[in-house]
Amino acid sequence: MNRLTELQYPFSETPAGGETLPVAKGVSWVRMPLPFALDHINLWLLDDGETLTAIDTGFGLDEVREHWNTILANDGRPVGRVIVTHHHPDHLGLAAWLAARDGAPVWMTQGEFLCGHTTWNQLPGYSVTDMVAQFRSHGLADGRLAALVDRGNGYRRGVPTLPGAYHRLFDGDVVTIGGHEWRVIVGYGHAPEHASLYCAQLGVLISGDMLLPRISTNVSVYAATPNDDPLGWFLDSLNRFKDLPDDTLVLPSHGRPFRGIRTRIAQLETHHRERCDELLGAIGMPGSAADVLSTLFPRELDTHQVMFAMGEAIAHLNYLVKRNEARRLTSDDGTIRFERIA
Repeated sequence: MNRLTELQYPFSETPAGGETLPVAKGVSWVRMPLPFALDHINLWLLDDGETLTAIDTGFGLDEVREHWNTILANDGRPVGRVIVTHHHPDHLGLAAWLAARDGAPVWMTQGEFLCGHTTWNQLPGYSVTDMVAQFRSHGLADGRLAALVDRGNGYRRGVPTLPGAYHRLFDGDVVTIGGHEWRVIVGYGHAPEHASLYCAQLGVLISGDMLLPRISTNVSVYAATPNDDPLGWFLDSLNRFKDLPDDTLVLPSHGRPFRGIRTRIAQLETHHRERCDELLGAIGMPGSAADVLSTLFPRELDTHQVMFAMGEAIAHLNYLVKRNEARRLTSDDGTIRFERIA
């Protein structure tokens, strides 16, 4: 099985708002806006005969609803099923609305369904209050903590309503869409039970956020599970894609479709090892996650980015602790710091 040494991008154009672009037999690319520095998400429409299957739904913006209405009016077929890769707002955001539009069921894993509800309803361990307390214990300055409090529950802005029921997906499930079999590959670290979809017949992987061509997937530690190792889980999950043919067309949630799975996985493994080595250099003397933010992210961060950056810094430090490369220390004032093990 030959390995591509560089990523290949077979599509030079991207679909405009309210339009679709065919990328494989029965698979169309939809691109929707996001109100962040990362300004787009890729969604996918699959031909299922008399209906369409939507893979992810976009952020809860009026503009996104308008694009969906235009796309579906131009096609003329209803949505017969909505599959959500994971609970983050740009993926789950309009699932309830899109499903209700045509009376379609929502399909997703249990971990993602439940995590969406816990975050939306601000349950213990997933609330802004608990997140701020977690970041305070990891040394984040008062000004940045206050900005996170003022930001409030941003999740509800992206997910106006949630589905109240769902069809549960499991790892290894085979979903038949348009006569083609799509195998569910569950991955961990970025989200509780992220579902990617692979079709051997078409040579296509809908990777969601598990495999992106240009940026590294965020891995964060939730306040509910402060000692988790999401980076370790994410890297382990990448191994599940290594056996797929290297010329598989990867359809990511951000960036352009590409080929070269194993090359991209190798790049991500190297990237995270380099970041861990940089952290080890920074914690020769004990330092908190907030202390090393500039090591991992040497640029100005807005409040939205600080939230992800802190979660990711904690994840990398926890990863080093789990592998006995660093130790966790708690000061008398309750601040958590990390120190390299010589």
